[in-house]
Amino acid sequence: MTFKYNNPSHSKKVVSAVLAGMMALSAGGAAMAAESTETGQGQTAAVTNTAAPTGLFSDIKVGYWAEKHVYKLAYQGILLGNNGLFRPGDAVTQQEAVTMAIRFMNQEGQLNTDTAAALPTNMEVGNYFKPYVALALQLGLIDKTEESTVDVSKTSWGQKPASREWITKLLIRSLDKDAEAKAQNNQSTGFADNASISESGKGYVNLAVSLDLAKGVEGNKFNPTGSVTRAQLATFFSRGESLTDTTYPNTSTGYVTGLKEGQITLVVDGKAVNFAVNSSTPYFTKDSETRASATDVKLYTKVMVVGSAGGASYVEVVDATPQVESVEGTFARSLSGNKIGIFVGENYETYSYDEATAFIDQNGNAIKLSDITADSVIEVQRETFSADKKTVAIRVKSGIVNKSDNGVIAEVSTSGKTIKLVNAAGATEQFAYNDNLLITYQNRIMSVADLKAGSAVKYTVKDSVLQTITLSQGVEQSVRATLVEIGGNQSTLTFKREGGSLEAKLLTEKPEVIINGIQDATLNDLITDATNGDQVELSLNSDDQITRIQVIGRQMEPMNGVTVVSYNSKTKVLTVLDNNKKPFVFTLDEKTKLDYNTTKPTLAGLESLLNDGRKLDLTYVGTRALSVKVIYKYEGTISNIDTSGKKISVLSGNQTITVPYNTAPTVEMYNKSGASLGDLKIGDKVTVTLGANQDVVQKIALNTVAQFEVVALEANSRIRVKSDLLTSQFYVDQAVLTGESGQTITPSQLTAGNLINVTFEGATPKAVQVVKRTLAEVTAVDASSVTLKQFNGQTETVPVSGSVKVVKSGSTLTSLTSLTVGDRVEMTKDTDNSTRFRVLTVMSKQFWSYDGVGNQILVKRETTADTNYRFALGSSVFVHQGDNTLSVQSLRDNDNIVLYLLNNVILEIQKQ
Repeated sequence: MTFKYNNPSHSKKVVSAVLAGMMALSAGGAAMAAESTETGQGQTAAVTNTAAPTGLFSDIKVGYWAEKHVYKLAYQGILLGNNGLFRPGDAVTQQEAVTMAIRFMNQEGQLNTDTAAALPTNMEVGNYFKPYVALALQLGLIDKTEESTVDVSKTSWGQKPASREWITKLLIRSLDKDAEAKAQNNQSTGFADNASISESGKGYVNLAVSLDLAKGVEGNKFNPTGSVTRAQLATFFSRGESLTDTTYPNTSTGYVTGLKEGQITLVVDGKAVNFAVNSSTPYFTKDSETRASATDVKLYTKVMVVGSAGGASYVEVVDATPQVESVEGTFARSLSGNKIGIFVGENYETYSYDEATAFIDQNGNAIKLSDITADSVIEVQRETFSADKKTVAIRVKSGIVNKSDNGVIAEVSTSGKTIKLVNAAGATEQFAYNDNLLITYQNRIMSVADLKAGSAVKYTVKDSVLQTITLSQGVEQSVRATLVEIGGNQSTLTFKREGGSLEAKLLTEKPEVIINGIQDATLNDLITDATNGDQVELSLNSDDQITRIQVIGRQMEPMNGVTVVSYNSKTKVLTVLDNNKKPFVFTLDEKTKLDYNTTKPTLAGLESLLNDGRKLDLTYVGTRALSVKVIYKYEGTISNIDTSGKKISVLSGNQTITVPYNTAPTVEMYNKSGASLGDLKIGDKVTVTLGANQDVVQKIALNTVAQFEVVALEANSRIRVKSDLLTSQFYVDQAVLTGESGQTITPSQLTAGNLINVTFEGATPKAVQVVKRTLAEVTAVDASSVTLKQFNGQTETVPVSGSVKVVKSGSTLTSLTSLTVGDRVEMTKDTDNSTRFRVLTVMSKQFWSYDGVGNQILVKRETTADTNYRFALGSSVFVHQGDNTLSVQSLRDNDNIVLYLLNNVILEIQKQ
């Protein structure tokens, strides 16, 4: 039988927070004397009479799967602990189970120490438990005849672990359903091991299954002799409360009629009861095992509070549906005697109110009854859980508003044509607007798009519709336009708005220029022309200066594979033939982008190459050459290698380019010397470099991506890296470097420990991308997402689509289900953009010493032959005990620690 609980593997160590201050919950928490426990060998441990920590067992952490049930029953006095421990994973003993059942039935008042002496001789139990077992026999929770046959040769009856079948009988009887169970004794349970269930137990199993309290285990078995943990039993009793009418003196269930700082007010059996709460009060909801927050408790919902002396030790939302009814009508007038009159349809009705009734406008703000105007549509809300049906709220649904006020824009909804503002009094209100809304700033007409959250305004409302908005200060604006001219000293920009006239604005000192495909673009990269200039989106600050220019469209045309006819270095006039032998003439200038086989191209260097017959790619606007590229290489994928015909075909874009070679070209690959054409295959991404005359293949460089960890940054932009424990080094000064978020970085911003994806052209790094590394604990996992708790305590659910790799215990798996709750992982993107989880190796050790010079720790050897006792520490090793962060220097000799390692480097140390 599997009792209904959500239990992750107990073999995993759950790292979960114990909220600060939980050691001192509200005064209402019940002080609970610790139970004594049998130590074995017939001896009984001494009973500690000090109370367990108020509201907290040190081995039940916040987030533990059974936390809700353990603490509810603890505060109700149904279960106790021992010296502040609950021992949730221990197998529950028969004497513990009986004791919990008596408390669950609220029968402790019937205990009699005298009758305890009359226990059957074979039913040996600890002194503490004797009265409970004696009462259980009297109440029929356990059967004397059945227990007389129990084998107690190996352990006493009380210390015997309670089996699943035995627990099932006890629980069903504690729910007063013994007769129902016996009526089903002659029915098969349907489990594969039905024959292993005693004849007297089958009815109890059948009933437990029908009540949805138990179900089979793997293989459709019941496993009647299997054990039950203390946490499982607590969960079952907690859920069983819904099947019994038993009440507990410190448990109150009622409807919330008041919520304020530090207090909840419930109406319980017609009386208002106040309960004090604080930041440590645990909140739960009926349908969830995880903690809720105070904000989940709403007015007029059904709530259970466990506590005493006016203090709430445990709060659970039993029914989240507010118990209110609503009547809508048209407000007529207020009446004497705290009443109002409204028309509901054609009927005139009156409703009472009192000092607790809330009056609310259509924006949710508190108002006075006198603020409600005649003919306003209002909603009267009344509670339904008492005979009085008191009016709890009167809400204005629509009313006529005419006003002028100052405020701040909170939100603009262009789809709904509404604007939300925070008025001078600090209240939030929302009004509709139409196309007649007049928006101005310093006598200049603005648009709704210019209204930004946080803008200070003055506004007028007529008939509940915004009429005017005057901006009190400048706002950032966005303008779409065509660039016409940049001022000579680059301080002004002339542009033409869409459908408008020419305008000139000042530029800030260093405006941001964004052009797709151009890294670190500047003003010089912009195309200005009265008819063919760049289409841009300009950002203007509150001082009306241009801060950002983003090119969103260009009129330039490409012309690839043209042939040079002539070039005049004095006039900068270039004449070319296109692929159809049609002539074109272009002019080069200082803004023309140049590209040929050099890292620092110049116009003078290009001119020497512009001889008759040279092949070029270029872009242009009109007769102005925007870019000129001497074709010296092709990038694409190999589509054919013809060694007999001595030619290579490459698919570049949508064009297949075939280039011959005279002698076998040089083949360059990263991490392989002496490569040849035989090392290349169809589909490889390559860069084919041409000879000086652009007619034959000179070199083929294989384009690859490899992942490394940065070991050190050396002189002249050289970095030392490692991959699979092998180190290498290369220069990145000519590569494009980007950070985790895609931002441009410099070589000096790379640091030891960075994970990087390097794109090689042959052996030359062309791009370096820093890979985001997330180190965390897996707290939940399914087929499409993983929930991670990072070292900083933040929890994130990561959706994973596409391919995935899980590297665990030396194997690479391709399913998220390979991960287990409790695993520590490093999450990254692999070179093929697949999501990769590397599961850290786990070791339990005893701390010895810390070597600050070598940044490593030493642990106690398990044997004299043990050489695995010295471990390097990661650069940001996470040392903690629970959720308390520690320093490695705080560890002491013989401390029990759990190490989490990746490539034999410690990334996390958990002190036990």
